[in-house]
Amino acid sequence: MAHVLISAAHKSSGKTTVTIGLAAALAGQGLSVQTFKKGPDYIDPMWLSRATKRPCRNLDYYTMSNNEILDTFSTHAHAADFSLIEGNKGLYDGLDLDGGNSNAALATLLGAPVILVIDASGMTRGIAPLILGYQAFDPALNIAGIILNKVGGPRHEGKLRAIIEHFTNVPVLGAVHRDERLEIAERHLGLTPSNEAPEADAKIAAIATLIAEQVDLDAIRRIAEDAPAPSAPPAPRPHSLNADISIGIARDAAFGFYYPGDLEALEEAGAKLVSIDMIKDSVLPAIDGLFIGGGFPETCMAELEANETMRNSVANAIEGGLPTYAECGGLMYLARSLSWNGQRHAMAGVIKGDVVMHKVPQGRGYVRLRETGKGLWPLLDAEEIPAHEFHYSSIENLDEEPVFAYEVLRGHGFDGKHDGLIYRNLLANYAHLRDVEENRWAGRFINFVRSCHHSRKQS
Repeated sequence: MAHVLISAAHKSSGKTTVTIGLAAALAGQGLSVQTFKKGPDYIDPMWLSRATKRPCRNLDYYTMSNNEILDTFSTHAHAADFSLIEGNKGLYDGLDLDGGNSNAALATLLGAPVILVIDASGMTRGIAPLILGYQAFDPALNIAGIILNKVGGPRHEGKLRAIIEHFTNVPVLGAVHRDERLEIAERHLGLTPSNEAPEADAKIAAIATLIAEQVDLDAIRRIAEDAPAPSAPPAPRPHSLNADISIGIARDAAFGFYYPGDLEALEEAGAKLVSIDMIKDSVLPAIDGLFIGGGFPETCMAELEANETMRNSVANAIEGGLPTYAECGGLMYLARSLSWNGQRHAMAGVIKGDVVMHKVPQGRGYVRLRETGKGLWPLLDAEEIPAHEFHYSSIENLDEEPVFAYEVLRGHGFDGKHDGLIYRNLLANYAHLRDVEENRWAGRFINFVRSCHHSRKQS
């Protein structure tokens, strides 16, 4: 149950790469390592999950209460030897002026010592006031160590170590030198997802080796072991004893954005999950419902178009009433066409509109939704639903007057005002939902699928 939080002075400090390396290196020592990621994110957790062979869990102040964060952390930390929490952005960055949702606040809530990753590019003596300032800004926070990153060489490292030792009392736990072997390819949403990188395991192994050589893993373990033990985990949530509903899950190079807790909630509600490769499989299997999550269909649009039998199978199933939920990338696949970088490819054609990729985000960040009362599986007692979005695409040329499940109070969705297009038994939105206390969407979706299934059997 040892645990630490890895944060940084600012975004793009190399924190994720360092955390991936630490997670894999510690797992390589025989520890069961549980990773956590602060905030809404799919890509970093995919890499962290692959590094440890355990699903990474998201801890997000916007969609979760403090108690829910604590319960999630304690549940999974108690099942592992070591927990590694990766922050987002900088240590003190957050939405609120008081920093109540910052990485520092999360470290305080979880009683986690902080290891600060500092991009040392071009820095020498200036690193001392940076560290001292971070300590002074919140003296109660335990900044237990520093990992220097992007160090220029042995001489640069020696200078930095001497300066930090002379002016501060924070130990240097490692110095990671610039090395192209540590780089993971990036694109418009961040790192390339591990489900698209055929060399992902080899890349993780190489990063782990380099981190283990340049970071004192034993010192990090000692720091983590001194952290206060997490509270006792809550009682397990009720679990349906019989899987009476089958849900197809699009999982391939194009679609991979799913929260582990959401998939588990679908199973808890009585669903058997059936993985589907929208690129390689020829048709949908026999399923009662379909969930197409987010991803990067634009990078696979030629392959998705080429699989005409799958596109037709999906279109025919939805036209026939198959209950379907699609988020962002899934929505893009269900449109009539997808255009990017001057190329246009046919998609499934269920949504009578055309998706166009732009060079700047069309919707980015946290979202708040209010139901219109026209949804297929509504949360009737909720005034607002917290969610998030991150999309460079927009949908154009909608042929029909669309019916929407949500009014957008914060965010963009389809047009800055609406999200959650409804067509037959399909709900498709740009917003990504999470199955959390404020919005147990998974159980409602399964109940809707179940009711559709029973109606078909009776007809």
